[in-house]
Amino acid sequence: MAREQIISPMPGVVIEIQASAQMAIRKGQSLFVVEAMKMENTILSKVDGVVQEILVKQGDVIRKGQPLLTYQKAAPQAVTSEEENKVDINAIRPDLQALRDRRQFLEDGARPEAVAKREAKGQQTARQNLAMLCDEGTFREYGALAVAAQRNRRSEEDLIKNTPADGLVCGMASINRDLFENQAQNCAVMAYDYTVLAGTQGMYNHYKMDRLLGVAAKKRLPVVLFAEGGGGRPGDVDVQTVAGLHIMTFYEFAKLDGVVPRISIVSGYCFAGNAALAGASDIIIATENTSIGMGGPAMVEGGGLGRFHPKEIGPAGSQEANGVIDVLVKDEKAAIQAAKQYLAYFQGHLNSYEVADQRLLRQMIPLNRKRVFDIRELIGVLADKDSVFELGNGTAQSMFTGLIRIEGHAIGVLANDAQHDAGAITSAGAAKAVRLLKLCQNFGIPFLSLVDTPGIMVGPEAEKSGTVKHAAELFKIGAKLTVPTFAVVLRRAYGLGAMAMTGGSFHAPDFIVSWPSGEFGAMGLEGAIKLGYRKELEAITDPIERKATYEKMLAMAYERGKATNIAAYLEIDEVIDPIDTRAWIATGLQDKRGISS
Repeated sequence: MAREQIISPMPGVVIEIQASAQMAIRKGQSLFVVEAMKMENTILSKVDGVVQEILVKQGDVIRKGQPLLTYQKAAPQAVTSEEENKVDINAIRPDLQALRDRRQFLEDGARPEAVAKREAKGQQTARQNLAMLCDEGTFREYGALAVAAQRNRRSEEDLIKNTPADGLVCGMASINRDLFENQAQNCAVMAYDYTVLAGTQGMYNHYKMDRLLGVAAKKRLPVVLFAEGGGGRPGDVDVQTVAGLHIMTFYEFAKLDGVVPRISIVSGYCFAGNAALAGASDIIIATENTSIGMGGPAMVEGGGLGRFHPKEIGPAGSQEANGVIDVLVKDEKAAIQAAKQYLAYFQGHLNSYEVADQRLLRQMIPLNRKRVFDIRELIGVLADKDSVFELGNGTAQSMFTGLIRIEGHAIGVLANDAQHDAGAITSAGAAKAVRLLKLCQNFGIPFLSLVDTPGIMVGPEAEKSGTVKHAAELFKIGAKLTVPTFAVVLRRAYGLGAMAMTGGSFHAPDFIVSWPSGEFGAMGLEGAIKLGYRKELEAITDPIERKATYEKMLAMAYERGKATNIAAYLEIDEVIDPIDTRAWIATGLQDKRGISS
């Protein structure tokens, strides 16, 4: 049979010869190893045959196209050794085993004492929280092998064992894909690990967070942060800094404002830098055992302000009342469920939903025009079932703010609550409303206003809270809204307060309708009569006659300002049967401006 040659496909140096004269070779068998550009390349046989002569020796410098050996072709070998051809796909290489050994220190089981302390406090670990938040099997961790920047004062073994991931578990994951027909809903997720140096902010976990925030900005991904922790960490000595105020984490996190939804979950102690990140989020969901403060006990004492237990600094009750905490829940499990529900409003519409019997709405407003009613019950009937998510329940209670769904679409809701301050717009209520409107505008969520207000709160005490500025902010944000906006007057719509509730004017929303119970005026009817007709009423000396005259004037004013009359002057678009409210909103939603799908 004719002799053939094996030709080198590249230049290089022969560093290994695996064939010999008279050796039978198979197609695909390795014959030579050639080093080129610091890389080792294997030259394989392309046929079955028998080696005749080796033409090079180890160490030779060869050129591309140079013959390496000669051989005679042979018939394909019918039988090959099973050992030679079989690849054990279950085999664990040494490098993979080394990685596995290293990653064992990341698991909660590697630090049972630390985990036991969390359990004793009734709290979950960072990894347990992320496992509950993220869709199963979707979490991809960034920077897992980082350790604290303390190699100059601690051994590598100590750092690997006791500072896994440098106290920040973070990465990408899908959340809520079960709600959206199993389509991936990717998010950036980050959890400070309180079992590692009290969840403090180390140099490497700052780098990790900066990296992840950059990816979130680039891909427009929502961010969920478990913010528990003690703030900056002074013990990181490997990185040369003086004050460390040049780090970019807070800047990068704040830069995402209005770009992607950002949710902070807080359980336990959250101070200083951790609190700053939580406060910069769109929403803080906290547990009852939470304390949030811009400085922890050490910083407070260092400032000469006294000694306090962490629980005394920004406890959950006070932080809910002042509006720092948007949603207060019992524990981390409830917080995670709340975060998933909130996040879903920004992820798209739901194709499946249930609706309460809308006839219930007809009975919601009392016939007695002065009797209060439960606005939350009304919203619960109007919205898709189980879709109401209230924000700031513990503060500015005369103003309801939250998110609901109508026919599966997310909508922001602003509503007056007459059970508190008669539904008047207070300074705190206005600030709370502005936050919701900015949220809707930033993320393209339609907005619904349910109006039942006597106006903006007045009086010396009201003015001490800065009502003039805060109330005016409602007009300013209302004038900038480009998302679909709808207004429904439930009962009272008086003065500047009613205008502020509807974007600055009754003709600012895409539609404004009223239920039959609606009543309107430049100010409250009672006040308007007493002020406008003071002289006439004071001229009537008989108290009984004076009261009868007042009641007659009030009835006339009410008749003039009732919904059907104001609609006749086209100051509102229509008076509707309450059961038609959802239909009006659904029609408005057909305008797709701003609706995220």
